Amino acid sequence: MSRGSFRALGSAGALAALSLGGCSGPVNNQQGHMPAQPVAFSHAVHAGQYELDCQYCHVGAERSRHAGVPSASVCMNCHAQVKKDSPEIQKVAAAVAANAPIEWVRVHRLPDHAFFNHASHVTAGLKCQTCHGQVQEMVRVEQVEPMTMGWCLDCHRKTSTESLTAPTPSAPRAGELLALSSGTPLPEPSKSPRILRPPSDCSGCHR
Repeated sequence: MSRGSFRALGSAGALAALSLGGCSGPVNNQQGHMPAQPVAFSHAVHAGQYELDCQYCHVGAERSRHAGVPSASVCMNCHAQVKKDSPEIQKVAAAVAANAPIEWVRVHRLPDHAFFNHASHVTAGLKCQTCHGQVQEMVRVEQVEPMTMGWCLDCHRKTSTESLTAPTPSAPRAGELLALSSGTPLPEPSKSPRILRPPSDCSGCHR
Protein backbone atom coordinates (compact mmCIF):
# COMPACT_ATOMS: atom_id res chain seq x y z
CA MET A 1 0.00 0.00 0.00
CA SER A 2 1.32 3.42 -0.93
CA ARG A 3 2.27 6.13 1.55
CA GLY A 4 -0.70 8.21 0.30
CA SER A 5 -3.13 5.37 1.03
CA PHE A 6 -1.82 5.01 4.57
CA ARG A 7 -2.17 8.76 5.05
CA ALA A 8 -5.76 8.70 3.80
CA LEU A 9 -6.66 5.79 6.08
CA GLY A 10 -5.07 7.52 9.04
CA SER A 11 -7.02 10.72 8.39
CA ALA A 12 -10.29 8.80 8.04
CA GLY A 13 -9.63 6.94 11.30
CA ALA A 14 -8.82 10.13 13.17
CA LEU A 15 -12.00 11.78 11.87
CA ALA A 16 -14.11 8.80 12.95
CA ALA A 17 -12.52 8.79 16.41
CA LEU A 18 -13.17 12.50 16.85
CA SER A 19 -16.76 12.12 15.69
CA LEU A 20 -17.50 9.25 18.04
CA GLY A 21 -15.62 10.88 20.88
CA GLY A 22 -17.94 13.86 20.73
CA CYS A 23 -21.03 11.67 21.22
CA SER A 24 -22.10 10.94 24.79
CA GLY A 25 -24.39 8.11 23.63
CA PRO A 26 -25.82 6.43 20.55
CA VAL A 27 -26.30 8.70 17.54
CA ASN A 28 -29.75 10.37 17.49
CA ASN A 29 -30.46 9.26 21.07
CA GLN A 30 -30.97 12.27 23.33
CA GLN A 31 -32.35 10.29 26.26
CA GLY A 32 -31.90 12.37 29.40
CA HIS A 33 -31.75 15.66 27.46
CA MET A 34 -33.20 18.35 29.75
CA PRO A 35 -32.18 21.82 28.54
CA ALA A 36 -32.83 25.03 30.41
CA GLN A 37 -35.60 27.11 28.85
CA PRO A 38 -35.91 30.89 28.40
CA VAL A 39 -39.00 30.86 30.63
CA ALA A 40 -39.19 28.54 33.64
CA PHE A 41 -42.42 26.84 32.62
CA SER A 42 -43.47 23.94 34.87
CA HIS A 43 -45.58 21.13 33.45
CA ALA A 44 -45.87 19.85 37.02
CA VAL A 45 -47.87 22.97 37.91
CA HIS A 46 -49.93 23.35 34.73
CA ALA A 47 -50.56 19.74 33.62
CA GLY A 48 -50.17 18.18 37.07
CA GLN A 49 -51.48 20.46 39.79
CA TYR A 50 -54.07 22.29 37.66
CA GLU A 51 -54.72 19.42 35.21
CA LEU A 52 -54.71 21.51 32.05
CA ASP A 53 -55.34 19.37 28.99
CA CYS A 54 -52.20 18.90 26.90
CA GLN A 55 -54.03 20.04 23.78
CA TYR A 56 -54.94 23.40 25.28
CA CYS A 57 -51.35 24.36 24.53
CA HIS A 58 -50.30 21.72 21.98
CA VAL A 59 -53.27 22.23 19.67
CA GLY A 60 -51.87 20.31 16.71
CA ALA A 61 -51.41 16.99 18.50
CA GLU A 62 -54.79 15.56 17.44
CA ARG A 63 -54.98 16.93 13.90
CA SER A 64 -51.46 17.50 12.64
CA ARG A 65 -48.08 15.88 12.24
CA HIS A 66 -46.67 18.40 14.72
CA ALA A 67 -48.07 18.97 18.21
CA GLY A 68 -46.92 22.59 18.10
CA VAL A 69 -45.76 25.01 20.76
CA PRO A 70 -48.25 27.67 21.94
CA SER A 71 -47.72 31.30 21.18
CA ALA A 72 -47.07 33.56 24.14
CA SER A 73 -50.56 35.03 23.76
CA VAL A 74 -52.06 31.67 24.77
CA CYS A 75 -50.18 31.89 28.07
CA MET A 76 -51.60 35.36 28.63
CA ASN A 77 -55.18 34.05 28.38
CA CYS A 78 -54.70 33.20 32.06
CA HIS A 79 -51.66 35.18 33.06
CA ALA A 80 -53.12 38.53 32.15
CA GLN A 81 -54.78 38.10 35.56
CA VAL A 82 -52.78 35.32 37.28
CA LYS A 83 -49.30 35.97 38.76
CA LYS A 84 -48.84 39.11 36.67
CA ASP A 85 -45.91 40.26 38.83
CA SER A 86 -43.89 37.06 38.44
CA PRO A 87 -40.57 37.70 36.64
CA GLU A 88 -41.24 34.66 34.43
CA ILE A 89 -44.69 35.91 33.43
CA GLN A 90 -43.23 39.34 32.72
CA LYS A 91 -40.92 37.68 30.16
CA VAL A 92 -43.99 36.23 28.46
CA ALA A 93 -45.84 39.56 28.58
CA ALA A 94 -42.81 41.30 27.08
CA ALA A 95 -42.74 38.81 24.21
CA VAL A 96 -46.42 39.47 23.49
CA ALA A 97 -45.87 43.24 23.63
CA ALA A 98 -42.95 42.94 21.20
CA ASN A 99 -44.87 40.51 18.96
CA ALA A 100 -41.88 38.18 19.23
CA PRO A 101 -41.82 34.41 19.78
CA ILE A 102 -40.29 32.85 22.86
CA GLU A 103 -37.18 30.94 21.81
CA TRP A 104 -37.98 27.60 23.43
CA VAL A 105 -35.22 24.98 23.29
CA ARG A 106 -36.37 21.79 21.59
CA VAL A 107 -36.24 18.68 23.79
CA HIS A 108 -37.48 15.83 21.58
CA ARG A 109 -35.99 15.55 18.11
CA LEU A 110 -36.20 12.67 15.63
CA PRO A 111 -33.84 12.31 12.66
CA ASP A 112 -34.96 14.15 9.52
CA HIS A 113 -35.31 10.86 7.64
CA ALA A 114 -37.89 9.52 10.12
CA PHE A 115 -41.55 10.45 9.51
CA PHE A 116 -43.66 10.84 12.64
CA ASN A 117 -47.26 12.02 12.86
CA HIS A 118 -48.67 13.06 16.23
CA ALA A 119 -52.27 12.92 14.97
CA SER A 120 -52.16 9.25 13.98
CA HIS A 121 -50.89 8.31 17.44
CA VAL A 122 -53.18 10.58 19.48
CA THR A 123 -56.35 9.64 17.58
CA ALA A 124 -55.45 5.96 18.08
CA GLY A 125 -55.69 6.54 21.82
CA LEU A 126 -52.00 6.72 22.67
CA LYS A 127 -51.36 8.75 25.82
CA CYS A 128 -48.77 11.52 25.71
CA GLN A 129 -46.93 9.84 28.58
CA THR A 130 -46.24 6.73 26.47
CA CYS A 131 -43.55 8.61 24.53
CA HIS A 132 -42.91 11.68 26.68
CA GLY A 133 -42.89 10.14 30.15
CA GLN A 134 -44.73 11.54 33.18
CA VAL A 135 -44.74 15.11 31.86
CA GLN A 136 -47.35 16.15 34.42
CA GLU A 137 -44.67 15.63 37.09
CA MET A 138 -41.84 17.47 35.33
CA VAL A 139 -40.71 20.90 36.48
CA ARG A 140 -38.36 20.96 33.48
CA VAL A 141 -39.14 18.70 30.52
CA GLU A 142 -36.73 15.84 29.91
CA GLN A 143 -36.53 13.24 27.14
CA VAL A 144 -37.27 10.06 29.07
CA GLU A 145 -37.38 7.44 26.31
CA PRO A 146 -34.59 6.69 23.80
CA MET A 147 -36.90 7.24 20.78
CA THR A 148 -34.71 5.03 18.61
CA MET A 149 -36.01 3.01 15.68
CA GLY A 150 -35.87 -0.18 17.74
CA TRP A 151 -37.85 1.42 20.56
CA CYS A 152 -40.59 2.56 18.15
CA LEU A 153 -40.74 -0.83 16.41
CA ASP A 154 -41.05 -2.67 19.72
CA CYS A 155 -44.11 -0.56 20.56
CA HIS A 156 -45.65 -1.02 17.08
CA ARG A 157 -45.25 -4.80 17.20
CA LYS A 158 -46.54 -5.08 20.76
CA THR A 159 -49.57 -2.92 19.93
CA SER A 160 -50.40 -5.02 16.86
CA THR A 161 -50.19 -8.26 18.82
CA GLU A 162 -52.28 -6.98 21.73
CA SER A 163 -54.91 -5.50 19.40
CA LEU A 164 -55.37 -8.74 17.47
CA THR A 165 -55.52 -10.96 20.56
CA ALA A 166 -57.70 -8.71 22.74
CA PRO A 167 -61.06 -10.34 23.67
CA THR A 168 -64.27 -8.79 22.35
CA PRO A 169 -65.80 -6.54 25.04
CA SER A 170 -68.66 -8.36 26.78
CA ALA A 171 -69.88 -5.61 29.11
CA PRO A 172 -73.39 -4.25 28.41
CA ARG A 173 -73.57 -1.12 26.30
CA ALA A 174 -74.63 2.11 27.96
CA GLY A 175 -78.43 1.96 28.49
CA GLU A 176 -78.76 -1.72 27.56
CA LEU A 177 -79.65 -3.04 31.02
CA LEU A 178 -82.16 -0.25 31.54
CA ALA A 179 -83.76 -0.99 28.15
CA LEU A 180 -84.06 -4.71 28.93
CA SER A 181 -85.71 -4.05 32.30
CA SER A 182 -88.10 -1.35 31.10
CA GLY A 183 -89.08 -2.74 27.71
CA THR A 184 -87.78 0.28 25.81
CA PRO A 185 -85.90 -0.19 22.50
CA LEU A 186 -82.29 -1.28 22.79
CA PRO A 187 -79.66 1.39 22.13
CA GLU A 188 -77.97 1.50 18.75
CA PRO A 189 -75.05 -0.92 18.49
CA SER A 190 -71.79 0.73 19.40
CA LYS A 191 -68.90 0.80 16.97
CA SER A 192 -66.70 -2.28 16.85
CA PRO A 193 -63.42 -1.92 18.74
CA ARG A 194 -60.76 -0.40 16.53
CA ILE A 195 -58.04 -2.87 15.60
CA LEU A 196 -54.69 -1.09 15.60
CA ARG A 197 -52.09 -2.22 13.10
CA PRO A 198 -49.20 0.24 13.31
CA PRO A 199 -46.67 -0.32 10.51
CA SER A 200 -43.43 -2.17 11.06
CA ASP A 201 -42.19 -2.00 7.46
CA CYS A 202 -39.62 0.55 6.31
CA SER A 203 -42.07 2.70 4.35
CA GLY A 204 -44.15 3.39 7.46
CA CYS A 205 -41.58 5.83 8.81
CA HIS A 206 -39.13 6.35 5.94
CA ARG A 207 -41.03 8.05 3.11
